[in-house]
Amino acid sequence: MVYTVLLVGIFYIISCIKIVNEYERAVIFRLGRVLKNPKGPGIFFILWPLDRMIKLSLRTITLDVPPQDIITKDNVSVKVNAVVYYRVMDPIKAVVSVEDYNFATSQISQTTLRSVIGQVELDELLSNREKINSSLQEIIDKQTDPWGIKVSLVEIKHVDLPQEMQRAMARQAEAERERRAKVISAEGEAQAAAKLREAAEVISGHPVALQMRYLQTLIDMSSEKASTVIIPLPLEFLKAFGKE
Repeated sequence: MVYTVLLVGIFYIISCIKIVNEYERAVIFRLGRVLKNPKGPGIFFILWPLDRMIKLSLRTITLDVPPQDIITKDNVSVKVNAVVYYRVMDPIKAVVSVEDYNFATSQISQTTLRSVIGQVELDELLSNREKINSSLQEIIDKQTDPWGIKVSLVEIKHVDLPQEMQRAMARQAEAERERRAKVISAEGEAQAAAKLREAAEVISGHPVALQMRYLQTLIDMSSEKASTVIIPLPLEFLKAFGKE
């Protein structure tokens, strides 16, 4: 009989001993009422079977938001997925205020993603993701704060466009590159014309410079061995023959 009581006592003590890791906290319910302060980390005792323990992790959780079919403000259908980083800041609120804080955070992230993306145009979605990410993080964090959840970061991972829109954007980008090439070519022609005009003004003021340029041209032409060189005669020579 003594051994039986001793074994029952040992079993009861072992049942009352609980251990949680450094990154965990235990919320204790005693006769249905939650205790004020969560337990842990380390070893602690509970009054079994009067106490019921729920263990939560305080580490950052990575939530992958599945692709959502969204229509942007300019009526473009896209598929957008994102990733949300959050953690439990208040274990008691995470247990008492919401049934499943992971599922609730996932659902609120999906609905917020649809709502925010639906209010922006496609160009803004593609070029200004940082602002959209900040807006998503602020809205989701505000809605999960009553649950003791802190959303630290929200990032849009991928934007999937329809094939027609991808081809249209490719044509637009090609047209933009052609426009820039034409503008650069026109600017080059304008600069070349300006330099030629300056050269003409210099040569017109110094006739000897024209003769030097003429002789330099003859030297350049004569450097080609397999070429026929036609040397134009100055008009002064022809005038001289006409006088005779």
